[in-house]
Amino acid sequence: MRDRIVLNCDVCTRKNYRASRNKKLTSDKLEQRKYCPSCRKHTLHKEGKV
Repeated sequence: MRDRIVLNCDVCTRKNYRASRNKKLTSDKLEQRKYCPSCRKHTLHKEGKV
């Protein structure tokens, strides 16, 4: 039931983090503010394809 996802930086579009989410409980895409090593600051990371 849990799908593997990748979190992409919204600024530089690099794949930085891997996560999993339950498709039935969360229908919308995951968005989190996380640290991006290439940008060297906290940016918005959105769900992308693996």
